[in-house]
Amino acid sequence: MAGLPSSLREAHEILASGAAQILPENGLAERLLAADREGRPLRVKLGIDPSGSQLTLGHAVVLRKLRQFQDLGHLAVLVVGGFTGQVGDPSGRTATRSAQSAEDVRLNASGYFGQLMRVLDEDRVEIVNNADWLAPMRLTDILDYTRQMTIAQLLERDDFARRFAARQPITLSEFFYPLLQGIDSVEIHADIELGGTDQTFNNLVGRELQRARGQDPQAVLTVPLLVGTDGTEKMSKSLGNFIAIDDPADEQFGKLMSIPDTLVGMYARLCTAMHPREVDQIERQVAAGGPEANAAKRRVAREIVALYHGADEATAAEQRFDAVFKYGALPADVLEHALPAGDSVHLPAVLTAAGLAESTSAARRLIDQGAVRIDGKPVQVGEYDLPAATLAGSVVTVGKRRAIRLHPSA
Repeated sequence: MAGLPSSLREAHEILASGAAQILPENGLAERLLAADREGRPLRVKLGIDPSGSQLTLGHAVVLRKLRQFQDLGHLAVLVVGGFTGQVGDPSGRTATRSAQSAEDVRLNASGYFGQLMRVLDEDRVEIVNNADWLAPMRLTDILDYTRQMTIAQLLERDDFARRFAARQPITLSEFFYPLLQGIDSVEIHADIELGGTDQTFNNLVGRELQRARGQDPQAVLTVPLLVGTDGTEKMSKSLGNFIAIDDPADEQFGKLMSIPDTLVGMYARLCTAMHPREVDQIERQVAAGGPEANAAKRRVAREIVALYHGADEATAAEQRFDAVFKYGALPADVLEHALPAGDSVHLPAVLTAAGLAESTSAARRLIDQGAVRIDGKPVQVGEYDLPAATLAGSVVTVGKRRAIRLHPSA
């Protein structure tokens, strides 16, 4: 960015790459200059709501951005919602969210941080709990903060505006949530706050409260939502289009190779540690199509798998992928499944019981679409009932990655 010394220009390029928005526009540059001038690391805030659930690459987008700040020498400040988790973040909600108890938050957090630290550098993390300052706060202190916000400002939020227009309930506690999140920024003296695009309003409240308390207001950097493996919807466990950060290496690599080419650049920019100029090259390769596009996708898949499993395992996962899909080999660890008793077997029921289809009707559709093979040969349309003797010892595959070996019941 113009005006930045060369020592900070590359840092700005890395940190701004993939951002959905930086507010104010020159906010990141100003904070980098201030930290450099004062000889200290930036305090980069991320609020986390421990749910104990499995983290996906979608969740990790903002964590990867936080890791970039760490790698440039700055401090990640994780604000655990020990108090705000009991209120419930209304962001993106069409109805009041169920609040958690303090015990719920504590228990959920116990399984959460191990996953976070697969992305972050533990040596550059400060973890705080907003219950430490929000729980003992006096009502007079809260009322003093409320004077910095108006109901009209709150109703500018898209989710609140939609619910208000639809005459849906909005509780007073939900109106308080952005205020409480903003108080967190004041308490920890945040220089930067990160979040998804649904957190923009809340993060800007922090700027206003800091300014009113005589602090330099934080800059806000938001990251976009990651599109899932289906190429259309945002990554979501409920939609099944997700890649978990604790998925086995082979599963991660296979899922990454299944994404549409149009997403390869996005995954390179949001999910890897690649330099922005390397990502630019990846995007050019994808645009060229053919072998170049395939090489680019493989590079991105290896880079992502290496982040969570190491470079050697990423290379091995690629080799195993090729053995199965390029050379026609079957996975060495193909799962065993017992055939039901009887001379005749209803194949859709077997596929459902083995977890290869969601239901028998879905299994029949897979068969009719030619997606089901027995020892490499496609099952014919409408061929649902087969002799048990024919199936015993055979390998049944569904699509490219799912397989079972059938054996007679004991």
